[in-house]
Amino acid sequence: MEAVARRKAAAYVCRSCTRQFQRQLRRNYSNSAPRPDIYDVVCVGGGPAGLSLLTALRANPVTSHLRVALVEAQDLSKVKSWKLPPNKYSNRCSSLTPTSALFLDQIGAWEHLDQTRVQPYHEMQVWDGVTDARIEFDWAPGSAPVEGTTIAYMNENLNLTSGLLKRLEQLGGVSVFEGANVENITFGEEMEDLDLSQWPVVHISGGKQLTARLLVGADGANSPVRAFAGIDAKGWDYNRHGVVATLEMEGEGWGGEHTKIAYQRFLPTGPVAMLPMPGNVATLVWSTTPENASLLKSLSPKDFVAMVNAAFRLSTVDLAFMHTQGTDQDDEYSWRLQHTSFNPRAIPQTVVGVQEGTVASFPLKMRHADTYIGERVALVGDAAHTIHPLAGQGLNQGQGDVQSLVKTIEFAVTHGQDIGSIMSLESYVSERYTANHVLLGVVDKLHKLYSAGSGPLVPLRSLGLNAVNALGPLKSFFMKQAAGSGTKIF
Repeated sequence: MEAVARRKAAAYVCRSCTRQFQRQLRRNYSNSAPRPDIYDVVCVGGGPAGLSLLTALRANPVTSHLRVALVEAQDLSKVKSWKLPPNKYSNRCSSLTPTSALFLDQIGAWEHLDQTRVQPYHEMQVWDGVTDARIEFDWAPGSAPVEGTTIAYMNENLNLTSGLLKRLEQLGGVSVFEGANVENITFGEEMEDLDLSQWPVVHISGGKQLTARLLVGADGANSPVRAFAGIDAKGWDYNRHGVVATLEMEGEGWGGEHTKIAYQRFLPTGPVAMLPMPGNVATLVWSTTPENASLLKSLSPKDFVAMVNAAFRLSTVDLAFMHTQGTDQDDEYSWRLQHTSFNPRAIPQTVVGVQEGTVASFPLKMRHADTYIGERVALVGDAAHTIHPLAGQGLNQGQGDVQSLVKTIEFAVTHGQDIGSIMSLESYVSERYTANHVLLGVVDKLHKLYSAGSGPLVPLRSLGLNAVNALGPLKSFFMKQAAGSGTKIF
């Protein structure tokens, strides 16, 4: 009887006591489990886009209080201390428009770049390798933008990332997880006092987990962040490789030290560009077939130099024949040059050497993500879009993304919004998606247009180049667009 009475008493414990007991159990469990390491912004990727984003957030008084973290697989200490001898240059260089350079200056990073390794250029010579139709991008009197006559600044990518890291260290307040691979990205858990079930959690090597109010993917074309967000990227491979190299020229250029000129010739296999670096150094970006790229990388320095000189001087037929030779391009070029007429001051000065170890190649692709945002996710730079290098706008597109996203985050903070919500991020994607889409499309069409070696398109494209070159105001408009200082047209 006594045992039955005890069971009846237990059965009549009040519901409020039961709920209190269950809350206590959850609280005890919660206290025993590790608390999530929560950040306002976690950026995956320590390239120019990711570093610019975090630098801009820390430099902005409105967003400087945010708790931010960087996840990067590389050893950033080596990047920060990067240094080459004055006569040696990296083969991975990019052009920065004056607009991008101004943004870097505003966030305090520009002064941390080694300015002796940054080369502004002021004119561009672009011509059709089949018809020799040409457009000369030189400023007409009174047409240059107010900030000067610079079209763009050539700069080594490592000089930029090193400068950004130095500025970021100066600002402080960033949790940096370097040499850390992203092993997984999941959602958080629902807790008694905080629901993190829709918040991204970045699992990095070493067992560390970072929970993000906003997760930014600046992690390249194969972005794990984009994959986590379920955002597709559409596009295609060009079946072309970009061959890069650091070249030694016979002089500082036809314009001398103070008027540097960039050159680009459109060949049926792809454009070849020679862009000025300080002194008598230039950087090469040659878009060509995978077979041609393989040949170029296999050549001796003397034969490689001959091929580069031929690319700017010989006919496309002569150049195609030289690509069929395994060796002796130097002798072939010397013989064919005697039978080729050209204006030497309309093309780059002669290449006399190539820096050892700088000839390399990479595949060319066009990709565009379906959107740049998801719930608590934003994409910038190559994670959002990959462009053909013929216009030299890839890095500048990423800097434009960063400027827009920082402005979006600033607005959300100022107005008490959740910086990770779709609603808060909408202005970023609306500002950047169309602009990038148009540029991607234009560059893609240019590549396809100039890949034709014969047919009705050839005279039409030549007519267009000559017309733009003859119309001063139209040419000035295109130059200002290239420099990032023109009126926005989309």
